Amino acid sequence: MAGAGALAGRPVTIIGAGIGGLTAALALARRGASVTVLERAGALREVGAGIQVSPNAARVLDALGAGADFTTVSAPSHGVTLRDAAGARVLHMDFAKARPAAAFRTVHRARLIEVLDRAVRAAGAAIRLDSPVEVLPDAPLLIGADGLHSRVRAALNGAETPFFTGQAAWRALIALEPGAANGAQVFMGPGRHLVSYPLAHGLRNIVAVEERTAWTPEDWSRPDDPDTLRAAFARFGGPVPGWLAQVTECSIWGLHRHQVAARWHDDRRAILGDAAHPTLPFLAQGACMAIEDAWVLAACLDADADQPRALTRYQALRRPRCVRIVQAANDNARNYHLSGPRRMAGHTALRLADRLAPRAVFERFAWVYDYDPTAIDPAPAPPTVARSA
Repeated sequence: MAGAGALAGRPVTIIGAGIGGLTAALALARRGASVTVLERAGALREVGAGIQVSPNAARVLDALGAGADFTTVSAPSHGVTLRDAAGARVLHMDFAKARPAAAFRTVHRARLIEVLDRAVRAAGAAIRLDSPVEVLPDAPLLIGADGLHSRVRAALNGAETPFFTGQAAWRALIALEPGAANGAQVFMGPGRHLVSYPLAHGLRNIVAVEERTAWTPEDWSRPDDPDTLRAAFARFGGPVPGWLAQVTECSIWGLHRHQVAARWHDDRRAILGDAAHPTLPFLAQGACMAIEDAWVLAACLDADADQPRALTRYQALRRPRCVRIVQAANDNARNYHLSGPRRMAGHTALRLADRLAPRAVFERFAWVYDYDPTAIDPAPAPPTVARSA
């Protein structure tokens, strides 16, 4: 792969050493680019918690040679079970039956960062820590993987005021109980829901979302009192009370809805991941979309020496899919929190589907998981030739 195409020897600067930035650095360096990553933090700290990585993103990690290391630090996920607040099963999506050969996995964000960090350095890219970017550098190619408050996005699209959804989310990690089943469980109650799944190395990840009227900052590292989390879910049953009883530390952040960026690039700058399409965490695709972006961006640049045209191709390939995923996540936010008659009708419909056509529910989202970024055609679209009358 290295040096085979238009990227050979081309200098690229990336702002941000998160999952998207590091995957982009790896994809570009493996194609021969001379990559420098600028990261504000002085170290790649253990921030965040668990994420779900579905096959659409796992295919990229495999293609970049990081698949084996990723498997070592992650855990398999065999499905998603929706439950009511009392803990009773509503519906189960069985990944193992629907796509037995596909890799659905869960991982601590920090472990995936470590895997990517090692791979990026081995590929010859430079990662400069303690390098905050206050003024965008005048680089031949600058990639903004700088997250929700991206300076590159602002330079391309202007300032934006996100919309507070009226929801806040807690994150926590606890010890994994012996014999825990693989896969995610979603407990749905009026105005709130809780998601939990095992991670590798004896950890359980918890994300709990509550509707509230008070505005909450969009800062996912803000600590909160675990008793506040327990009080918000005091009426939930099943394993939830036991899990929450173990929480000693948690963070909270407000969920804000952002528009998918209208403009992803100019002639010398581009954005990816949360900088381009922040999403609510209700389809587990935020990190996956960033990984997809990274592959497609590198593939387009390597396939076409005309950089502006390659970046135009990148946006054309990525933006429609990301818009659709962001909307699907928005829809799930509503469906998880139903109350009253709508909740009863919705859960009844799901229980019928679980009994009569369980695979049909999975197939509704097959367009997300079956997508293979490594199979897309990155070549520029041929010019349209007008026919004479």
